[in-house]
Amino acid sequence: MKKIIVLFLVISSVLLYNCSNNEVNNNASSIVKNDEIQNKNINYLTDYEPISESGNINVIIEIPAGTLEKWEINKKNGGIQLEYIDKKPRIIQYLPYPGNYGMIPQTLLPKELGGDGDPLDVLVLGEAEERGSIVECKIIGVLKMLDQGEQDDKLIAVKSGSPFYHLNSIKELKNEFNGIPTIISTWFANYKGRNKIEVIGFEESEVANNILQSAIESYEN
Repeated sequence: MKKIIVLFLVISSVLLYNCSNNEVNNNASSIVKNDEIQNKNINYLTDYEPISESGNINVIIEIPAGTLEKWEINKKNGGIQLEYIDKKPRIIQYLPYPGNYGMIPQTLLPKELGGDGDPLDVLVLGEAEERGSIVECKIIGVLKMLDQGEQDDKLIAVKSGSPFYHLNSIKELKNEFNGIPTIISTWFANYKGRNKIEVIGFEESEVANNILQSAIESYEN
């Protein structure tokens, strides 16, 4: 367990360094970046298809790997904005995100189908990506979670062209990259503080793709 924690710290530090050089250095520059995104008049919820021409998924990156600021899609206008709590920017009080965090456009999973009423959340394994970029990925599984009693699952995907792209399942991820599933589940279990998230465990790609199909159908209806 100590080795996994050390590995987590090393990976997080490298990702944080890469992101700070490639994208943002502080909150002020992040807000400028947000304004630039909004000025493009892009609606990330509706302007992109959930499935790419190659049959993979399209993921809109909201939070680059290695960063701490909580950004999200505005469901009213489809732009990307920094989340505020009590008029203060929401900053994760834990280690940085262990992967790129984003959402799949034109998806919606209502509570009656096990979702939270929002587009599907995805953690993308691979190098840090710029906020607002559209990344083609392959789903390999899903992390089943409860957030204060409500289901809040996170799809796990691998970026096209990354060292992980040949993987097709969580089992393969565990066998070839020992410790990464543990890092992911440990991070999500603790990033909001103690005893707020209950991590149930991973399911494989078949379950994840069924969730995706349900979310696409719900959006269309």
